[in-house]
Amino acid sequence: MNRRSALKLTGAAGLAALVSACAPAGTSYTDVVGTLAGNSQFSTLVAAVGAAGLVETLQGPGPFTVFAPTDAAFAALPPGTVDALLADPEALAAILTYHVVPGKVTSDQLAGQMLSVATVNGAEVQVNGTNGVTVNNATVTQADIMASNGVIHRIDTVLLP
Repeated sequence: MNRRSALKLTGAAGLAALVSACAPAGTSYTDVVGTLAGNSQFSTLVAAVGAAGLVETLQGPGPFTVFAPTDAAFAALPPGTVDALLADPEALAAILTYHVVPGKVTSDQLAGQMLSVATVNGAEVQVNGTNGVTVNNATVTQADIMASNGVIHRIDTVLLP
């Protein structure tokens, strides 16, 4: 088993244990990390969040908007890219925080808009909501996955600053 597969398995299992805390009263969902960990399409992202030391941050009060690349999006990166990032937590954190926007932004707020939006990493992403929603070169394939501390939009490409 290669390092990437082992990290995905141990990271996902460890994070699943970390996110077992209850959602706030009146909600039926967990925080961003728990919501991602509960969806098998995001196992690489969940492992990366753990490797980058961002679990506690994304479990914080937020609110956050996360453009979440799927496992298929990570698999489409050039060979060795994910392993190299997992070995460099600082670079990994810079890429992951490029996928996070402060505040809770739902798809209806993006509809018809073309925006340049500052990410948590400090760089901006281009959001185009005029024909579906795209973020830079990624397409939102599922919008408005609600979490107790924000919203997640599934995307088909890893955003690189």
